[in-house]
Amino acid sequence: MKRFLLSLALIFLSINTLFAQRDTEHWIAPYFVDPNVSDTYNNRLYISTDSTIPFPVQIFSNNMLLTTITVSKGNPQTYNVDRARISSAADADAFAIINKGLYLKAEKPFYCSLRMAQSVHGEIITSKGKAGIGKKFYVATSPSTFNNLTNQYYNFTAGILATEDNTLVTVSWDNPVTFTNNTTVTGNTHSFTLQKGQSFIFTGNDNPSATSKGLFTGAKIIADKPVALTNGSCNGNFTNSPGGSDPILDQAVPVDRLGNTFAMVKTKSTAPALNMEGGLIIATEDNTDIYINGSTTPVATLNEGKYYRIDETSYALQPGAGNHSNMYISASKNIYLYQFIGIDGNDATNGFNYIPPLNCFLPRKIDEIGKINEMPGITSSISLKLNILTETGATVLVNGNQPTADQGPFPLTGNTQWVTYAIPNVVDNLVITSTKAVTAGINGGYSSAGYGGYFAGFSSIPVISKKSGECVPGLILEVDDGYETYQWYRNGVAIPGATSYTYTPTQSGNYTVKVTMGTCPPVTTPIYKVQNCLKLTKQTLAICATKIITPAFTSSTQTPVATTVKILTPPTKGTAVVNPNGTITYTPNANYEGPDKIVYTFCGDNAEFTDCEEITLELTVVPFVVKDASITACWYDVDPYAYFDLTKANVTDYTAVTKKYYRTLNDLNAGINEITAPDKFPATGGVVFVKITTNEGCTANARIELVPLPIKKSPVLVDQYICIDARTNLDAGPGYDSYLWSTGATTSGIRNVGVGEYSVLLSKNGCFLTQVVRVNKAQDPVIQSIEINNNNASVIAAGGKAPYKFAIDGTGSWQDSNTFTGLSRGQHTFYVKDAYNCTPVAVEITIPNLLNAITPNGDNINDFIDYSELSYKDNLTFVVYDRYGNMVFTGNKFNNYKWDGKHFDKKMVTGTYWYHINWNESNKERTPVKYTGWVLVKNRE
Repeated sequence: MKRFLLSLALIFLSINTLFAQRDTEHWIAPYFVDPNVSDTYNNRLYISTDSTIPFPVQIFSNNMLLTTITVSKGNPQTYNVDRARISSAADADAFAIINKGLYLKAEKPFYCSLRMAQSVHGEIITSKGKAGIGKKFYVATSPSTFNNLTNQYYNFTAGILATEDNTLVTVSWDNPVTFTNNTTVTGNTHSFTLQKGQSFIFTGNDNPSATSKGLFTGAKIIADKPVALTNGSCNGNFTNSPGGSDPILDQAVPVDRLGNTFAMVKTKSTAPALNMEGGLIIATEDNTDIYINGSTTPVATLNEGKYYRIDETSYALQPGAGNHSNMYISASKNIYLYQFIGIDGNDATNGFNYIPPLNCFLPRKIDEIGKINEMPGITSSISLKLNILTETGATVLVNGNQPTADQGPFPLTGNTQWVTYAIPNVVDNLVITSTKAVTAGINGGYSSAGYGGYFAGFSSIPVISKKSGECVPGLILEVDDGYETYQWYRNGVAIPGATSYTYTPTQSGNYTVKVTMGTCPPVTTPIYKVQNCLKLTKQTLAICATKIITPAFTSSTQTPVATTVKILTPPTKGTAVVNPNGTITYTPNANYEGPDKIVYTFCGDNAEFTDCEEITLELTVVPFVVKDASITACWYDVDPYAYFDLTKANVTDYTAVTKKYYRTLNDLNAGINEITAPDKFPATGGVVFVKITTNEGCTANARIELVPLPIKKSPVLVDQYICIDARTNLDAGPGYDSYLWSTGATTSGIRNVGVGEYSVLLSKNGCFLTQVVRVNKAQDPVIQSIEINNNNASVIAAGGKAPYKFAIDGTGSWQDSNTFTGLSRGQHTFYVKDAYNCTPVAVEITIPNLLNAITPNGDNINDFIDYSELSYKDNLTFVVYDRYGNMVFTGNKFNNYKWDGKHFDKKMVTGTYWYHINWNESNKERTPVKYTGWVLVKNRE
């Protein structure tokens, strides 16, 4: 800030208002010094924090680490910056890509500002942290209004610093603007690409007589990746006096951090006629109405990129002690507002700074701003005033002390929700707290210099930024950590558990976060689009001839778009051509065998979240070689053939082939009689042939030998019959590789097994067969009937296994004959057993009393043949026949099984008659018994 007089006896130094933002990363773009002003600035970084635990801060320029410093609360640090890192006065550095600018990062948040000073000029550029980087800006420069044809010290400067590689930047402005060192651009737009750490400075003459005076104010900057902007004039002037100029610089914020309501507290100018106070408004949209101090009539209506200069007279003097003046500014749409400052009555103490919008989400604490009364190389005493903006009704503390009534609060004309404070004589480190939203700034100076600054609020408009990474995976998103609650959303749907100020996306999409602070209504950030990273994939492929390569995603569900397929690295041992359908035709050089490589990329069909993949394809060009093979198949004794799976024959290492199988080589050569079910081919042995064709058209033939592996059931393992309480042995015999019985035994046989069903898994040559064997209970013989003839009895047996053995009235004596003679009358038990010699079966029967003659003469002696004692037998029948076979009597319960030698009450002639008696014994078998005999009937005539 130099007042240009013939005499250098009086020098005034002014410093721009300070803004600072607590963050973990800071970027500061370079500025350009007008060649007519000596670039002898001392540039120094000032770094402070609220963390009581010391932590390192790294400082970079052009991606090179300059130093690392350690900072903590109460221990702010500084670092002297070589001016070649941050500024230039050389025309060659203008309108060109250069390697200037600063980048600072740490694990914990901190405040950062760049303070520049020399004997006649001074300025402070304060970093806004991540709130200071973005993709859309409008440039602010000093709006010189005084036409002084002799003053050649005015310029405009806009330094753009890239935060990522391959950043495309496009800047547009109103014609005509003349840029320093521009020899190529003649229109009103310019585009360039910056790598991370690179910068570009637009600068030009902004003298009152210049044809481009003021036209670069409102220039639009559009970038496809976040950049930082330092803008203003070095030097510049906005007063009603032509006598002085000064650096007028600050770091801008992107459009998405703007608002439309603001408050300013008048600084320390004491010469209203100079119009040193006021502000600069830049519109970002057409038809933007500007209002001052609550007026309903706009002072101006601006279109996009146009500006309005607020005069000092717009400040409103508030009642109370002192001369406390403030101003309320509002707009119908979001705007940039820069406050002009001045010190005392000096017209050379120009400065401006970006003002953060009023917002319920402003922080509640500013902790801490370090060394506020220090400038690089300045040793004289400094007097400062602290200005505070907070919500009405808040309790405010400064370094733990409550301001006096004379220091505030003061009302804000036009807005009852906010009040202001002014506290004189602050020094050293500052901590400001409020029970409601607050921001604060200082202004003042020393000797002929002054400076000031606001400290917080640039992240009060919630906006998502990236903490690290570029895309998924590896991207971490964040918003300011000063809010109370957070809820992240993807495509409008809440993400469970995502309630921190940072979030690591796992997939592409539209991300937002809803934040709350105290009684403020919840606010949702603008959408942050997250893309998937370019997927890098390595693949290998063996080919024998020209190959059609079809791009396909390895993980994305999108469909590749043909027009996006591009070959990044062509092959060196052949040619690769992208076809209209998106496939790639690779043709190896003639007679070449060996490795080759193609690198190609392609993208998907989702227009909003496009997935892309880069594939490095390692090719091996080899001759197409096949080999004969031999396969086996199990041949079971129940099948006439073994069934072979020809497809399992390993005849080639190629995978992308077609195989056709034939019974004979002649059939293969003729292409006839193809085996249509090669996975189940029946054969007893022999050979078949296969024709193999690759996708590239290479063919070869191979021979497949068929080797059957017979396996049969054990001929010695047969069903057995045993008595129910007996035991036996089962054995499958030799000739098998392994045995596994259903009992768990693994020997060829099992011993002492009872009645039941058993199985054994037999294996031979890798084939397995299950054989079932049954141990059956031997069937018991059955006594079918017993025939009694007088005192002889014959036992009729069936079932079981012959021959039978017979016994009577005990099992101590057995005979082969089934006939027993000389039996006594009465009860007898007959026994039978078969060849299995199991428990014998038995039947107890009655041998009836034998009567061979009756004399039915009424003397009650032998008048009847009487079998009534057998009436209890089941199914008892008693029938008498004459010698001609005619039935003459049938016994029943009505005649009580007694015959008196009559037929229908007529005496039978004397003679011999035959009879038989039948019944069933009452055992479970209901054994039938037949008794036959004769009787002599003597009747008197």
